[in-house]
Amino acid sequence: MTVISLLLLASLLPHLTFTAHVVIVNGKEAKPHSRPYMVSIQSIKTHVCGGFLISDEFVMTAAHCWKGYPEILTVVVGAHDLRKSEISYHVEVKSYIPHPYYTFCSHWNDIMLLKLKKRIQLNNYVKWISLPKEGDVNGGTLCSVAGWGKLTNGRNSDRLMEANMSIINHTECLRKWGSTYFTSQMICAHGDGGSCRGDSGGPLVCGNTAAGVTSFVYRKLCNSPERPNVYTKISAYLQWIHQIAGNIK
Repeated sequence: MTVISLLLLASLLPHLTFTAHVVIVNGKEAKPHSRPYMVSIQSIKTHVCGGFLISDEFVMTAAHCWKGYPEILTVVVGAHDLRKSEISYHVEVKSYIPHPYYTFCSHWNDIMLLKLKKRIQLNNYVKWISLPKEGDVNGGTLCSVAGWGKLTNGRNSDRLMEANMSIINHTECLRKWGSTYFTSQMICAHGDGGSCRGDSGGPLVCGNTAAGVTSFVYRKLCNSPERPNVYTKISAYLQWIHQIAGNIK
């Protein structure tokens, strides 16, 4: 049975749109420390995913970031250039809390909370971002994404990059993605630049709130207009988030 299961998984992998790395392409360098909520999630001192602070002891990211990297993860806060450490520092993760209905290699419920071993000290370089209220973000709303992943040339970026994106309405997202897209759990967006392989887990920021968690992209072409990038809709999980992390604003 084990051999059969492995062969089945191998046959499916080329067709999965899921990726453990989602990053920014065709973006620009962010103003240093203009996004103090951003964190680099690292495994063995290597950036593997993005994430963002929602309080002084909880980070939000994508569930597949931990499932894809079962090693102990650390969180780097206060960073802009990952090669420099005068301001940034590492915090160990105490608890990994993926959504209870998340299944590895699935797009459903791709959201996770990391409880840190110690509360972080807030300052001009380290702050959390607010969560949305219930409901959807309207189609056409201008939002943004950020991350440290691969650039257009295929190389990783040491410095935080960002790009603007516009929310696409559910009807259009469903038409483009079909049964892969779930209106109750997801948001899709597109722009001149956007997420690609290397920075899953980062926030889709609309206004001053984190509306989504970077989840998956079209495997054949990052930031494809035919298969726009998809984000886990945070407002759909507020009750679960508050149960775990308390009354987050």
